[in-house]
Amino acid sequence: MSGESPPPQPANSTRTIAIGTIARVEGEGALRVTVKQGRVQDVELKIFEPPRFFEAFLQGRHYEEVLDIVARICGICPVAYQMSAVHAIERIFGLCVEGTLRDLRRLLYCGEWIESHALHLYLLQAPDFLGYESGIAMAKDHPAAVTRGLRIKKAGNALMTLLGGRSVHPVSVRVGGFSRVPSRRELEGLKDELLWARDAAIDTLRWVASFAYPDFSPDYTFVALHHDDEYPLNEGRIVSSDGLDSPVDEFERHFEEQQVPHSNALHCLLNGSPYLVGPLARVNLNCDWLPPAVREVLTGVGLSLPLRNLFQGIVARSVEILYALEEALRLIDLYEPPPVSSLPVSVRAGVGMACTEAPRGILYHRYRIDENGVIREAKIVPPTSQNQGRIEQDLRLWIPQVLDRPDQEISLSCEKVIRCYDPCISCATHFLKLDLQRDP
Repeated sequence: MSGESPPPQPANSTRTIAIGTIARVEGEGALRVTVKQGRVQDVELKIFEPPRFFEAFLQGRHYEEVLDIVARICGICPVAYQMSAVHAIERIFGLCVEGTLRDLRRLLYCGEWIESHALHLYLLQAPDFLGYESGIAMAKDHPAAVTRGLRIKKAGNALMTLLGGRSVHPVSVRVGGFSRVPSRRELEGLKDELLWARDAAIDTLRWVASFAYPDFSPDYTFVALHHDDEYPLNEGRIVSSDGLDSPVDEFERHFEEQQVPHSNALHCLLNGSPYLVGPLARVNLNCDWLPPAVREVLTGVGLSLPLRNLFQGIVARSVEILYALEEALRLIDLYEPPPVSSLPVSVRAGVGMACTEAPRGILYHRYRIDENGVIREAKIVPPTSQNQGRIEQDLRLWIPQVLDRPDQEISLSCEKVIRCYDPCISCATHFLKLDLQRDP
């Protein structure tokens, strides 16, 4: 350990650790920890970025505008927002998109998982395990690894561009299907790069399996979608490791958002308690749907499911990169262009809910639409708000293990815990401002 240990404190001392800006997060967040008499008294993950009011923006808009608006919620995973929205609206209108059009939506989602997971794994979280302050710093000593990660991400972006019209805020998804579908030749043109990426994903899984993982395996409640026939992306029932098995339209019976004084982001709780969503939860709750090729690689690196260690979430992400590439190649091999790019739509009033698996966890949408197709009410529960309570709980368990370290190391270790979760709180600055106060 570098630096000096904190001086001995009186038995009744209060120590406040204040992280002004959490490094490598998207948006603006901070952390405040209060320790009294050697015990963690309070942990506050402060999301102080101003509210964005997307639910309010949607009110009064025609349903055809919704997909373009919600895509702007996130530049990393716009497909997730579009998919949850389009499924919810289609349920109101009594539309069931099946067959090839359903497969194309699944393929588009695979592209997003690939690019998002690769970004988080290689540029945001791997530097924590290898001792670098950023992906750029890591690239100086590990250029081949970083180049591999960027090329995998590019393969995912290519899928999104072909199917969605562009990789950031796609424009081709519409209620009933797509505005345009690709030719078989266009999809076949991506195969060589996807085959390369599949091999690179195997190397990635072997690479991250070699990392040294801190011993940290709290008793998590994992929550994810579960489908009877496939690894979940667009559809499924909501299940948990504690026995929950619920249809999506009962989400608000079990999950409740709460405002906390220190954050502009709501905390979502399951029956009053924090829970974990994202790759770690998905892999553990859906391991039976991983193809044999993925299971063989996992076994070959000496790991078995379920994974309980929070820091091994990076392994789960690498598993899902490999899965998404296998699934993308399977869907491309089966593809025959559908007779129409979109089903006809009959507008009717109603309420519809949907939940899909964004790269970092379940994403719930609910809409109330009137007889003219105008949105009268919208509710969106993103994975980030669902994980926030669990992040604070993890920090309460983690911090006592590092309190004897220098201030800078305490801050960095807390950030590493936060970065285990997802890209939407993990991609901004590369330095940390720490304000540590010790009151006698």
